[in-house]
Amino acid sequence: MESFFTKYLDTVKQTETILYTGAVTAVKGLMIESIGPRSMIGELCDIRLPDGTSVAAEVMGLAGATVKLMAYGDTKGIVVGCEVVASGHVLQVPVGDSLLGRVIDATGKPIDGKGPLGATAYYPVLADPPNPMARQPIDRRMVTGVRVIDALLTCGKGQRLGIFAGSGVGKSTLLSMIARNTSADINVIGLIGERGREVMDFINRDLGEAGMARSVVVVATSDTPSIARLRAAYVTTAVAEYFRDQGKDVMLMMDNMTRFAHAQREIGLSTGEAPAQRGYPPSVFDLIPKLLERSGTSDKGTITAFYNVLVDGDDMDEPITDKVRGTLDGHIVLSRTLAQARHYPAIDVLQSISRLSKRVSGKASVAAANKIARLVALYAQNAEMINAGVYQQGANADIDEAIAKHEAIEAFLTQEEYEPCPIADTLQKLAALAETDIPESEYDEQPALDRKTTAQMVKALAESAADGNPAGQTAL
Repeated sequence: MESFFTKYLDTVKQTETILYTGAVTAVKGLMIESIGPRSMIGELCDIRLPDGTSVAAEVMGLAGATVKLMAYGDTKGIVVGCEVVASGHVLQVPVGDSLLGRVIDATGKPIDGKGPLGATAYYPVLADPPNPMARQPIDRRMVTGVRVIDALLTCGKGQRLGIFAGSGVGKSTLLSMIARNTSADINVIGLIGERGREVMDFINRDLGEAGMARSVVVVATSDTPSIARLRAAYVTTAVAEYFRDQGKDVMLMMDNMTRFAHAQREIGLSTGEAPAQRGYPPSVFDLIPKLLERSGTSDKGTITAFYNVLVDGDDMDEPITDKVRGTLDGHIVLSRTLAQARHYPAIDVLQSISRLSKRVSGKASVAAANKIARLVALYAQNAEMINAGVYQQGANADIDEAIAKHEAIEAFLTQEEYEPCPIADTLQKLAALAETDIPESEYDEQPALDRKTTAQMVKALAESAADGNPAGQTAL
């Protein structure tokens, strides 16, 4: 009987019985000011309009009795004197298996016309990253279905990578290929500041029915207020955290981090922050690592994350690009030159790196990948001489091999958008190209080390350090 009433009791406990209210005193651009209500930073409030409707807003700042809010919707209709009612809680997102196949907005409400979510549990949108001492080691491969990534930039379960490129080079297309073909249990996809046209294109054309069935999509289009675009990234992460806590291997994809930074820049400047680097206030560079660190492994499951980064002016050293690249566990750089040559996906393997690829790949796979990368580098270094006919065949055996295999390597590195590529097929082609053998044991998710063995190694190192041997020479 107790379990029957549990959900009702929980609802009563979460209901704020005392309502704190205030009144709007000013609307200044993006910022709404009110006298009262008593509230805390991040708390949700309802602004009640004269026509009987209400607008959700979040507390962004406090100055004495003045509360500064930002609305999740249009501020049209707000007048001085509108009642502001505090909710007593911060933004939460409904969670559960009922989210699969659904599209929600920055407040966790469904926008796909399929009715209520039916979720009974909620996760806080603002949360702390997992304790670094409780994170499981990354020792299993995450198959993306993209041949060049699986072969040369192998990704581990729980790894975080960035996809860096200017506009129109293929970031979203690459993300959709991963979403369709990944070996993850669940996809959680955040479309942050995207064009409204691209939302249905991504869902219907890129994901498709099969991909959508195991995905949750969070949408905040470019026309939504900056607070909605900012919080959509947190909602996406919170949904992924819920499924990770259920022991799932989650693929989190966010498109894109640059518009997340733009949203915080707008908010920061509106609240009076001084611009620091290229117009970005300091809060932007504080929020980026706090958001990115929430993904990864925990003691329950994994979140493997791909974050798209729109590189302003194709400048790989601009502040947001540099900050995100320095925080993540690897970066995939897309080349405009390759895209213009219709080389898709336009991944520049020489500028890209996966910092954990050797840890989650077998020895034979690593050796084969290194050989192909060396041949690509050799050809690129001597391309001018080769194309001009200056290089004479036989002068250097390695360059001769790079020339002989150039077309085959290019064919291996390119892949049609809807071309599936299982890991076994990828490694077989890699072995043939490198003229070596890759044993079938390396086709598994965990070809290099057994998870139990890795955990024992970590424990042994920790015990050794506690005994006064920080290098762990005798622990192994």
